[in-house]
Amino acid sequence: MDLNLYEFYDGKGGSTILIALAIILMSGFLLSRITKLLKLPNVTAYILAGVIIGPCVLDLIPHYIIDNMAFLSDLALGFIAFGVGKFFKKEVLKQTGIKVIVITLAEALFAAFLVTFITYLLFPNLGFDFAILLGAIASATAPASTMMTINQYKAKGDFVNTLLQVVALDDVICLLAFSVATAIASSSQNQIDVLNIILPILYNLGFMLIGLIVGLLLPSLTKGRSKNSKLIVVVGLICTIAGIASIVDVSPLLSCMIFGATYLNKTSDEEIFEAINQFDPPIMLPFFVMSGMNMDITAFKTIGIVGVVYFVIRLIGKYFGTYLSAKLCHSSNETKKYLGFALAPQAGVAIGLAFLAARILPQELGDTFLTVILCSSVLYELLGPILAKYALIKSKSINPNINLIEEKNDTIVEKANTIQPLKELKIVKKER
Repeated sequence: MDLNLYEFYDGKGGSTILIALAIILMSGFLLSRITKLLKLPNVTAYILAGVIIGPCVLDLIPHYIIDNMAFLSDLALGFIAFGVGKFFKKEVLKQTGIKVIVITLAEALFAAFLVTFITYLLFPNLGFDFAILLGAIASATAPASTMMTINQYKAKGDFVNTLLQVVALDDVICLLAFSVATAIASSSQNQIDVLNIILPILYNLGFMLIGLIVGLLLPSLTKGRSKNSKLIVVVGLICTIAGIASIVDVSPLLSCMIFGATYLNKTSDEEIFEAINQFDPPIMLPFFVMSGMNMDITAFKTIGIVGVVYFVIRLIGKYFGTYLSAKLCHSSNETKKYLGFALAPQAGVAIGLAFLAARILPQELGDTFLTVILCSSVLYELLGPILAKYALIKSKSINPNINLIEEKNDTIVEKANTIQPLKELKIVKKER
């Protein structure tokens, strides 16, 4: 729309950055008050807030600030992954280990196969390379919005443990599937580069090792330290891993997940995870608002039927891949029926791989490919939290009346804040 409303406060140096940050935080918070009335997760509000204040609508944030806040993606993924590590306890893995691997393989590869097959069947003019690369990326699931929804509603139980383990392992399967798809697509165009296939795998293995080492060292670094000191050390290490990972264009997800899991299994200290959960809301909110601001609404004009097919077929593949494998593993009815709904979100890793895939394809096809992934990722991120909440309620991981409980708790807190000063006033009068 080119309203350029940010010009009213642009050019003020540090003040411009602070005002932009305030707009991002307050827009996300205020819209979450509205979505709460509609019983929607906060993540949906944050993304919609980003769309509204972004370049496509009100244009309230200077574009150079949006461009230079890409680091939030790596930082947020680092915090999310560290938190996911809590769900990889040895005791839990002994119970769910094989089942989780089978379900992850099935849902990821079934979605990949279905998207590849249907895309090539319906759009043969796009070519098999386009279809197989699209299929490989379809296997990825973004943990951010799912994790935020779980934290918001304090969901717990076997269903949640299985869900987060599947979501975390998804990226490993996606990386391997994409490496195979890249090799096939590159060889068909006689431009195969072994390094482009092997290096991402080696980098990820290297960062998994870094996560393991840091997780083993953390207890020594925090021994005898206060809760605040532990928090500072952990945040510093997450920033270090995320920063180094971004240099070599690798997601910090696997490394930070192993970091968290290793520390927990070595110490059984869950206090630090609670501290991280209290620390990260001001990071997670801007991350999702930024996702909304980066959404290009005009791109939906060119997404066409290919994007619609990809969007729907991937969801079908994820759901039935999960259902069939959970049935094979004799998992609970809740896992069979509802786990697939919570695997809809797709963002960071998929978008990063989409840029790599676009380089392999001819320019026009590459642009179409990128548009399909970018637009569908935004839709998945908007729809994902809603489906995740539905799955958590149906699986009895959270109370179906959670919104009423939250409102009741808010009222109790408000009354307590009002009553306490009155009590103190009465005490003062009596003393007089």
